[in-house]
Amino acid sequence: MTVAMGLSFAVIGLTMVGFVAGQLRYDLVAVLGLLLAIGLGLVPAQEAFSGFSDDIVIIVGSALIVSAGVSRSGIMEDLVRRIAPNVTKPRLQLLLLIVVVAALSAIMKNIGALALMIPIAYQMARRSGVSPSMFLMPMSFAALLGGLVTQVGTSPNIIVSRVRESLTGEPFHMFDFTASGLALAGAGVVFLSLFYWLLPARQRAGLAVNEAIEITNYTTEALVLEGSAIAGATVADLHKLANGRAMVTTIRSAADARRVPLPDVVLRAGDQLLLEGEPEALDLMIAQAGLRLRERGGAVASEDQTIEAVIGPVSPLRGRTAAEYALHERTGLSLLAVSRREQRFTERLGNIALEAGDVVLLRGPRARLGEDLRGLDCLPLADRDLKLGSARNRLLPLGILLAAMAITAAGLVPVGVAFFGAAVLMVLTGGLPMVGLYRALDGPILVMLAALIPVSDTLRTSGATDLIAHGLSTLAATLPAHGALALILVSAMAVTPFLNNAATVLVMAPIAASFAGDLGLRPEAFLMAVAIGAGSDFLTPVGHQCNTLVMGSGGYRFSDYWRLGLPLSILVMVISVPLLPILWPFQ
Repeated sequence: MTVAMGLSFAVIGLTMVGFVAGQLRYDLVAVLGLLLAIGLGLVPAQEAFSGFSDDIVIIVGSALIVSAGVSRSGIMEDLVRRIAPNVTKPRLQLLLLIVVVAALSAIMKNIGALALMIPIAYQMARRSGVSPSMFLMPMSFAALLGGLVTQVGTSPNIIVSRVRESLTGEPFHMFDFTASGLALAGAGVVFLSLFYWLLPARQRAGLAVNEAIEITNYTTEALVLEGSAIAGATVADLHKLANGRAMVTTIRSAADARRVPLPDVVLRAGDQLLLEGEPEALDLMIAQAGLRLRERGGAVASEDQTIEAVIGPVSPLRGRTAAEYALHERTGLSLLAVSRREQRFTERLGNIALEAGDVVLLRGPRARLGEDLRGLDCLPLADRDLKLGSARNRLLPLGILLAAMAITAAGLVPVGVAFFGAAVLMVLTGGLPMVGLYRALDGPILVMLAALIPVSDTLRTSGATDLIAHGLSTLAATLPAHGALALILVSAMAVTPFLNNAATVLVMAPIAASFAGDLGLRPEAFLMAVAIGAGSDFLTPVGHQCNTLVMGSGGYRFSDYWRLGLPLSILVMVISVPLLPILWPFQ
């Protein structure tokens, strides 16, 4: 072993210790590991930031943006309500999510399948009152397992197929992976649905300003239009659209006659509804019911922005309604909704006298929003990408994601290019505003990835991978065929977090094939073991994009992955080692 090899192992080992210890945030640990590798001469200074342009970073960042755009569209909430309206128990929700993710991953790239289902996981978690962390990591692992079922599900399957073609003249075909993949995916789904409790409940790190302030339900006003989906339906039908998170508090007819909003009261065109609930639930109710928001102000312009703000102690709005102050005429701002702690409003939005401490939703021209808020002595809260009353195409973001996955599956462009283009389209079409864009990117995750890529590459540049390959070949020669198969599988699992799954196949597949040839055995079972091991990275968040994608949104720590991932890895090994020689005989 050379000095460079030893230093490479040491830097990666120290970085892993830093991740597991959890004393410093993971992105800082990764950056420190990169600086140490640069200082020791393992990473040339001119290549220090090469990780920021790596496909993995682009894919993860783009998938985060696209997933956020799909989530913001509200289309997934509608699908949940229509497809699984009665699935409210967390365990059943988890089972449904992991089965669907695994099935989708068999026919499309697993990163795309996971990005598609993350918004649904958020909605189910909200409905059942559990942390999304209960769902997201099991979904990521299910996506990896589902990707093993067909040739197109994950990159290792494609690469190992080409390796077999170069060795034998015949590649693996689309469904050559199906028998072993289905066995592993089926067992994995059962395991994940039964042992999800191995994961600690986590919340997304960091508390935004608006989360630190306790905000009660908002009150807003909406009009039932001719042709509204809810016209002729009951109040109870309208409540179902928001999954119980928003409700009607007052109904006034077109003649201004007031009615009590009992569940069986029929809604008619021209009814003016006072609604109360969370902003997201109100938006869902208004959009799906075909209501029109009755904001106190003028027409909506494309450059308008919606923002939450707290009315200050010297605000000119104190003790006055928006109409009395002539809010829109003076500032161009429109009042969308009001929230006051421990108070339910029964008067119409335009008749609410505002008080200091009220939280209001305001909409106005983006260019002058800050100046207007200062003039009103209103403190803006951290932007939550609120959608209430905003016009948007609910199907377009989903169409963008499906198009990206389709052209990737067809092999027209690489995954990184497809998802990067989808992210750009998501912003250009208004599916995600610029402020929401940069929050969705999840900087700490991307910095961690970008810093680790050149550090991990030191294994290759220092010759450490060649050393590992030689050691494996020597050890495998002393083992029986099944033992060597297990060694290849475990080694691929262990190496993947540091080389990424594609590089692992390129390093391990020739070793596996060479060993099989030395023993006079056919290489197929060993090549399949490499593909399975490289596609089954359940131990860290950095070996596969799916694991990285859920880390920030699930609030996971680096050490959380092995809690659920280690027993799942053992299960994969226990099933694969005896199964592969049956499907692909050694002789």
